[in-house]
Amino acid sequence: MTVVTPAWVRDAVFYQIFPDRFAISDRFGQNGYLPKPNHLQPWGDTPTHHGFQGGDLLGATEKLDYLADLGVNAIYLNPIFASAANHRYHTHDYYTVDPILGGNQAFALFLETAHQRGMRVILDGVFNHASRGFFQFNHLMECGPESPYRDWFHVHGWPVNAFNSQEQPNYDAWWGMHSLPKLNTDNTAVREFLWQVGVHWLERGVDGWRLDVPNEIDDDTFWQEFRRRCKAVNPQAYIVGELWGEAQRWLQGDQFDGQMNYLFARAAFGFFVGEQMDQTDTVRSGYGHIATLTGKQFAAELERLHNQLYHPEIVLAQMNMLGSHDTPRLITVAREDVTAVKLMVLCQMTIAGAPNIYYGDEIGLPGRHDPDCRRAFPWHDQASWNRELLAWYRQCLHLRQQTPALRRGDFQIIYATDHVVVYQRHYQGHTAVIAFNTANHPETITCPATFTGSLPEQLTSSGVALTGGQTYQLSARSAHVWAN
Repeated sequence: MTVVTPAWVRDAVFYQIFPDRFAISDRFGQNGYLPKPNHLQPWGDTPTHHGFQGGDLLGATEKLDYLADLGVNAIYLNPIFASAANHRYHTHDYYTVDPILGGNQAFALFLETAHQRGMRVILDGVFNHASRGFFQFNHLMECGPESPYRDWFHVHGWPVNAFNSQEQPNYDAWWGMHSLPKLNTDNTAVREFLWQVGVHWLERGVDGWRLDVPNEIDDDTFWQEFRRRCKAVNPQAYIVGELWGEAQRWLQGDQFDGQMNYLFARAAFGFFVGEQMDQTDTVRSGYGHIATLTGKQFAAELERLHNQLYHPEIVLAQMNMLGSHDTPRLITVAREDVTAVKLMVLCQMTIAGAPNIYYGDEIGLPGRHDPDCRRAFPWHDQASWNRELLAWYRQCLHLRQQTPALRRGDFQIIYATDHVVVYQRHYQGHTAVIAFNTANHPETITCPATFTGSLPEQLTSSGVALTGGQTYQLSARSAHVWAN
């Protein structure tokens, strides 16, 4: 099978926005936008499971210049459709943007403004389950077994127990949660409905879909048709799945272009933070327990992720992340070790695939288990920002954008010890070599004698060029990048 993934993803740096907590605008109540509802939590309050802080797409539009300056050129939006949940994974209406976010009008403005800046936008597609507020399920609650929509779900008794938490729901629900009835994707009408949702938003200009728990629609033909229809609208549409483990089944070129690369995140924490990790909350998330890795083990995992698991086209389309709305925050797992975080970020920006920054990580926003990892972005408290970390993100993003080998090159490990990992990216005459030392003391590396290039340093404090056969000293807990 020929494997083809969207070319633009190779050059992308994604920024993940959790809409209720990223930015809030004061333009509601004018220009056709309804006033915000009352009883919102104050911006920056401790997040709760059910409280809304009122972030919206107008506010996000106003922050696009900040993202462009950072070096971001693609945005992944957590769900934006009408919902009674602040995270909006409880979808009520797949065709209506939540009014608290500004509705379809605000999203159209956001999309147009992002595209004017050369930014791509992908949406979060939640297709395995809906919500109690979803019209067809509400119809079921009102009409019982006489509802024409009764086979849109897996109902095992009547009346449906949608609210009594003292008893299990008598229909299939995601993780047994009453509020999340699972859709019956064996039903022809349900399949058609979901495929049409995918097409609808692509026709309105979005650049792809991030698919929520797609493995729970355990049906290759469903996703194959989803891909066929999406690519018929836009052959460059990006389809990326939330798949926490190895995903060969879905990454053969006939379903998804890539996965959210939590495999990389686990490995990066294991090497760069190691025994210092705070795993209080990793074990409560999809990360599970993260194993500590030596440099040799980390190098072996990078080699596996790049050159063994997937087709090269898929590797270049992976969404590489160091955290998300479903995990404790990067800075928190690293126990506020900014040096370790900086090394992880440089690695994220220099391996194959598209980096994804979870909003606020670039300023050191902390957070533990959901909902704490979904705090409001502190625009009002810039004194709390880690400016050193923000400058580092900006430097690493710009390095990636300026270096073809980092965006499109192949991948090769060239040196590894317990504390040192060195790898090379090469693309059409452009080469980049990236070296890391996690030890608390200097380490000496030897460039392979077969290396014939002479590369100027790009991100370094030692001021040396790289040539084959020579030895170089890496400072304690440092990194060095050579690129031409």
